Parts: sequence; structure tokens; C-alpha cells
Amino acid sequence: MEALRSSYGEDTDSDSDPLPTSAASSVHQAPNPLPPPPLDLLNPPNSLGTLDYWQGGQPSRVRSFPHVEGNYALHVYIPVSELEYCINISYIFIIVRIPPTPKKELTQFLKRVSSLVPGLNAIDVDIPLEVLCPDDLKLEQVSLGREFHISLGRTVPIRVHQIESVVAMLRQKLQFQRRYLIDFSQWEVFVNDDCTRSFLSVEVRKEGLAEIKKQIQAVNEVYKLHNLPEFYKDPRPHISIAWGMGDISDLLKRVVVEALKEFTGLRGYAGKCIFTCKFSGINCKIGNKAYEICKFQE
Repeated sequence: MEALRSSYGEDTDSDSDPLPTSAASSVHQAPNPLPPPPLDLLNPPNSLGTLDYWQGGQPSRVRSFPHVEGNYALHVYIPVSELEYCINISYIFIIVRIPPTPKKELTQFLKRVSSLVPGLNAIDVDIPLEVLCPDDLKLEQVSLGREFHISLGRTVPIRVHQIESVVAMLRQKLQFQRRYLIDFSQWEVFVNDDCTRSFLSVEVRKEGLAEIKKQIQAVNEVYKLHNLPEFYKDPRPHISIAWGMGDISDLLKRVVVEALKEFTGLRGYAGKCIFTCKFSGINCKIGNKAYEICKFQE
């Protein structure tokens, strides 16, 4: 009140000495309005000002999925004090690059499959093949020029405090490896566990299969010690070239068979090897960070 009184030019004795009626009337009829009160009176020192209104008036957020103890949505801010409970996604794999020679043939095969199965997309970049198909060079570079991965374990959520232990044990289990050849010899179609996506893939059936299965078993042992789900009981190592929405496996398989008949000289037809690679190592990706697990020795 003292600040309000001072803004109107009144002294502290005004309460004990009221104005006469005539004087009061003249005040109400004055042509010049009174000055506004100081802004400090509207926003006290311990107030957030207009933020008080927004915080009290805005409705609470509604969850789009059920809360699970210890899980956090990746796009939501996590307080520093709770970081030890944060969930990270772990994925272990072998890096594969398709050699230059078979890329030309694979490009033509992809064009044919894409013309018969609309809605296919290039792996990871998620660009529709029908957009890339008019330009052979662009289709080859975008769809086949990237690095591919052979999974050695499931993609699983792990907690922050498990990361160091998982990486150390994977390195210990997989440190003594020698470089070997892998033959990708068969076109195959896979569907993910919840049947939301189908994948056009190239599978390893002979050369290199035994070595990869041994590495998968080593990864399973580490996962098991950390209470993480193990890989499929009958693993089928492969790389995926393209994907489509939903379970379109039947259609894709029929189209692959028909396309291979048209490309009788294509690698992968009648048991021919599609391409062969040497592998340089095994990587593990946790969150946005990649860890080198091992390099193959000559």
C-alpha cells in the first residue's frame, strides 16, 4: 500500500485526515487520470509473472504409451539425477560393403522388383525405390553404396550402468578372430517380429555361416549374463536391401522368383553366389555411440 500511496502523491497521514465532500467530488471530476501503479506491485519479487498463468492454466500432458518403471521416452528431458536409470538401445553387427562388380546387376534386379511391388524403400535412408529407379546411378549409390550390417544379436534396451560391462565382455569374447570370407548366395524375404515391415534380403547359406554362428553364440552368452534376450534359436545371417510396410512376404517371394527367371544370368540364380565379402571387424552401437569390438586378424 505504501508504494501505491506514493505513486498517487499522497502522504502517510491521508487516512487520518479525509477530504471534504466537495474536494472529493472535484477529484473524481478531474480531467487528468491518475498514473498507473508501479509494475512491481503487479509482479511480486517471488512471482514468475505471466508464467504463473501459463503453468496454472495449461492442461497436463497425456501419455501416448503406458509408463514402465525405469523406461524413458527418448525425446523427453531426463533429469541428471535419474540418468543411471536411462535406457539405451544396443545393437551388435558386422559391417558389410557390396563390391563394385555385382552392384550393376543388383541395381537392375531392384528396379524389376520395385516395378512389381510398389512401396519398397531403401534401407536406413527410407527413400522410395520408385523415386530412385529412373536414375540407375542414383539407385546404385543410394540403395547399394552404403554399409550394410549382419546382426549378431537382437536390438535390445540396456541401462546406462550395463554399458561398460556389456562392451568389455563382448570384446573379451570376440577378441581372437581371423578374417574369413562370406558368400551371400540367396535372395530371401524376412518379416520383423510384430509384422509391421517386410525386408528384401540377401542371405548367407554356405561360406562363412559357421563362423558367424559361433560369433552369435558368443554374443548370446554376454546377453544372457545381463538378462537380455538372446538371438533367434536358428539364426539366418543376412543383410537387408529394401523394405516395405506390413507383412508382404508372400508377394515379395513370388516377385523374387519371377524376377530371377527373367535374369537367368544374374548372380543368385540357380545357386550362384550373389557376392563375396571380407569382413574387417565387429561393431556395437549403443544409443548414438559406436564401439569397436574387434578387428579381424590376417
